[in-house]
Amino acid sequence: MEKRILLASPHMSKEGYEQKYIKEAFDTNWIAPLGENVNKFEEELAKYVGAKHGAALSAGTAAMHLALKAIGVKQGDIVFCSSLTFSATVNPVTYENATPVFIDSEEETWNMDPRALEKAFEKYPNPKAVIVVHLYGVPAKMDEIMEICKKHNVPLIEDAAESLGATYKGKQTGTFGKYGIYSFNGNKIITTSGGGMVVSDDEERIQKIRFWATQAREKARHYEHKEIGYNYRMSNICAGIGRGQLKIIDERIKQKTDIYNRYREAFKDITEIKMQPIPEGTIPTHWLSAFVLDENSKVKPKDIMDALDEENIESRPVWKPMNLQPVFQNCDFIKVCDGDKSIGQKLFENGVCLPSDTKMSEEEQRTVIDTIKKLF
Repeated sequence: MEKRILLASPHMSKEGYEQKYIKEAFDTNWIAPLGENVNKFEEELAKYVGAKHGAALSAGTAAMHLALKAIGVKQGDIVFCSSLTFSATVNPVTYENATPVFIDSEEETWNMDPRALEKAFEKYPNPKAVIVVHLYGVPAKMDEIMEICKKHNVPLIEDAAESLGATYKGKQTGTFGKYGIYSFNGNKIITTSGGGMVVSDDEERIQKIRFWATQAREKARHYEHKEIGYNYRMSNICAGIGRGQLKIIDERIKQKTDIYNRYREAFKDITEIKMQPIPEGTIPTHWLSAFVLDENSKVKPKDIMDALDEENIESRPVWKPMNLQPVFQNCDFIKVCDGDKSIGQKLFENGVCLPSDTKMSEEEQRTVIDTIKKLF
């Protein structure tokens, strides 16, 4: 196949909403920094998810960093974090010279195991924060996790970078904890080319995040700085793209869900394949459709990814857990499962992320499916 089938890539609206807002920014000469698109994007996204306030930033990583800073994370503090995630979730913990402690996954959602989180509190009674990830757009077990955090009086940050639009018992991911983090990277459900946002109901803290993100410049005619700041604010052009993308987010989520459902239907009779589960009471976004192979399967993830690559089809392993990353080898890891291998490690070793691009045609998806089925 000549045209490469991608895992996930930017998908602009056919109506050209993004161009409209970009043109407005050009026409008013509000290219950067900030401007009407940034203000409106913050309002519109916060309204969409059901949060009171949002701060649009240059990346989801920047959003995570300033959320941690807003909680007061500093050198020597411990932060509990989902282990099965991308490094951008946890890197910001180290920016503040704090120490991550990684929490294993459970099989029903692939997200943070509440039992392992409770065990972590037994070992480390006073962490500064908990970071939970909603992996590939599937919500974590928020009732249990929220209950544990409230019991120990520790603030929760939700990494909803992969789950914008997903709901848990009717409530949007990113709005359960003190802060919710979203990413608008090029491969996400909606994109601003690069960018992120932190949402919260705490207006004062969101204003403080905006202040830090604009170099912590005090209100003075000259340049006055009493704190260390960052160049983290989103540009007015990027925010314009985001405003346009927000208009078609529900359509994109439906497309992602249709892709997942076609894979699930196609592989239902292959006993070795188990799609990422859909927990009861949740509506995932299925940012990426992923499955895990039975450990005894003769067909291995590498066989599948190699076969797809030969057909010019992109696929990837499930995230490699942070506790297995060389850079975090000295960090503690908490699990409750028996045996040497954690749940996260098993998912990584046996998991495959499938093409989930919303521009992929049904015929192209059929090619992906047929390529995999031939191996079984």
